[in-house]
Amino acid sequence: MKSFRKLLLLVLLLTPLSAFALFDECKDLFPGQQTPSSLQLGRDLCFDGFAIYYSPQDKKPIYAVEKLTRESLTGQRPRRSNQFYEEARLPFAERAQLSDYRGSGFDRGHNAPAGDMNNDRSMAQSFSLANMMPQARQNNQGIWAKNVEEPTRQYAKRVSGDIFVYTGSVGNAGSIGRGRVTIPSHIYKLVYDPAKNSAWAYWLENTNEAKMTPPISYQELMQKTGIDFHLPLEKNPSVSKPVKMQVDPQKSSVGAWYPIFFDEYSPAKINGLITQIKEGRVASVQIQYDRNLGLAQKVVSQIQSQTSLLAMLIQSSPPDSTDVQYERDRVIAIVRLK
Repeated sequence: MKSFRKLLLLVLLLTPLSAFALFDECKDLFPGQQTPSSLQLGRDLCFDGFAIYYSPQDKKPIYAVEKLTRESLTGQRPRRSNQFYEEARLPFAERAQLSDYRGSGFDRGHNAPAGDMNNDRSMAQSFSLANMMPQARQNNQGIWAKNVEEPTRQYAKRVSGDIFVYTGSVGNAGSIGRGRVTIPSHIYKLVYDPAKNSAWAYWLENTNEAKMTPPISYQELMQKTGIDFHLPLEKNPSVSKPVKMQVDPQKSSVGAWYPIFFDEYSPAKINGLITQIKEGRVASVQIQYDRNLGLAQKVVSQIQSQTSLLAMLIQSSPPDSTDVQYERDRVIAIVRLK
């Protein structure tokens, strides 16, 4: 088993840096289904109402994206769950843990806000620690909530079409917890309105003393973050071209992957995966299980009987916790694409 893990690590280290994340299961959350380009290493995580490009090194989002509409923000609102949980899709070494934030003096600051969620499931998902950044407490509960998040929701309620919102953070002002979750120096929210072909960004220091400043331009945000969000604004001749980013081929990537969840044996899911493998789109498959070895072995056997790909079987048992309930009988196929 150790040799398999060493082999997987070697494969990851030899994979060239990807300038984009795939988000195969949630591309509709992005304008024109175009995902941003970033030189930061990350994992793409799809949720029901938002998506996150997550930094395993910083243990916080590089950015989160949402598609907001008037309809999604009006009507009956779900009750705020406040049930923070560790993201079980991430390897343990890459997860922020509940204990990292405990006693740190920093809030677990949402990237995709709980206030944007329109159903109980999305509300619960928004409390994943993969959606959190260490945020100065008065900043999170004061200027950010009142002068950034709420005005963004009010704008979405006024317009007739979709708007797209990216939220993220940059910089390093230290870390919290044994997991060393990076404290960002600055936080931002980018708002894009396709109907008006316009975009603007809020840019704040991550401090309790932060003051509101006028929004910055899309181009300035790209320069500050090093992220090309690939908004259609680039096609407008009145808007300057986006910053050109140089890709270092010597750097490695841990992105370009997605999970398939098996709560029971599903021929449809397995056949879909086998089709991708036969089409040459899959680089590797790792089958993770906690208690349900029988189901995991069945998935592995099905893949290996119909393809030449070696599916790696790994037991991944989360620690017992009074705060988090894990799906211990669930089997997860981690599919890494070429």
